[in-house]
Amino acid sequence: MKRLLYIAAAAAMFMTAQPLFAASEAAFAKKNTVQEALYPVSPLIIEKDSDAIYPSVAGDFMVYGKRKGDAFNVVRVSKHSPKGNSYQIKAMSAINNDVNYGVAIRDGSIGYVSNRIGPISAWMWQGQGDGHIAIGNMATYRGGIAPFHLNASTDGQIWCFDTTFQRMRYSVMLNEFSKFPHREMMGQQWRTYHSDHFRYKQGYKPTQTGTENKYDPPALFILSRKSNQLLMIPNAYDGAISPDGRRIVFVRETNGNFDLWMQDIDGSELVQLTSSKYGDFEPAWSPDGKQLLFISNRDAQGDVRKTSVYSLELANNNIRRLTNAKRATDGGPVWFDEHTVVFHSNRSLEEPQRRTQTHWNIWQIKLN
Repeated sequence: MKRLLYIAAAAAMFMTAQPLFAASEAAFAKKNTVQEALYPVSPLIIEKDSDAIYPSVAGDFMVYGKRKGDAFNVVRVSKHSPKGNSYQIKAMSAINNDVNYGVAIRDGSIGYVSNRIGPISAWMWQGQGDGHIAIGNMATYRGGIAPFHLNASTDGQIWCFDTTFQRMRYSVMLNEFSKFPHREMMGQQWRTYHSDHFRYKQGYKPTQTGTENKYDPPALFILSRKSNQLLMIPNAYDGAISPDGRRIVFVRETNGNFDLWMQDIDGSELVQLTSSKYGDFEPAWSPDGKQLLFISNRDAQGDVRKTSVYSLELANNNIRRLTNAKRATDGGPVWFDEHTVVFHSNRSLEEPQRRTQTHWNIWQIKLN
């Protein structure tokens, strides 16, 4: 009799436990569900044993940054055969000489930043021969201004870069130019000017309104090669010059959050483009000047490592999410052509919507 009671009790416990087990199994399945890509995603540039970051596109050319070991170079390829022959802006010496922040110009010229003459300075290779033109004035070569996040109009006549005026941070940034403290930072250079995000660590504060930043805000500089006029915009960085050279979009921090702003180069028509609770970074113009690409963690509640690519239509301020990998860090988006967007990401080549890896590669999405 006791045995029968025991069996009955055990059966009852099993029956009551079944819904709990089913619920936990359902939760596990939901947690591990792979999100379907919003648009078809495929790798474009795979650099074996190295990293490919921050593509720049103009005319028939694409330029991107390459790191192999401790060496930084800038690479130019043809848009029509990106896996074919390439031209590289390489170091001129083996000691303390790196090349970064590559910019494509439509005639084949390449903009870049180098530390080959002491403090970092901006240059443009003319697209042929051995001539390199200085971008900036003498303050950049004396160390008064250190150009970071270089960008230009497609014809190479208008340039912009940003810098910090905080002496201690300035010194650290110069040292980090030739050696990033962690591979993660190579693909997240927007973190440069935030005291909680500029170094690798296990956890970060979210990029959202109210998050404290102990660093002073940087300034953005705009240079006209024709007039040699150098314009400064306070509390601004990561600028992008419009294709016609008349407008600039940049990132501005307000009370711990980061949004996109735009103004005409002459100083007029200053407008705030985004006002998300979370961070928006790395803007890039469409070839027709009607749209912007940018990255954001607005759908990841400000998680520093979980950024996706978005587009913004300037006519109506409509924002559309373009990438949505579960764990990936997407960055540096630009238009490859009117239907294709390229960007760098640490997505896994085998499971791009689910897993990440240690290296950065350049990916593409087809919008139509």
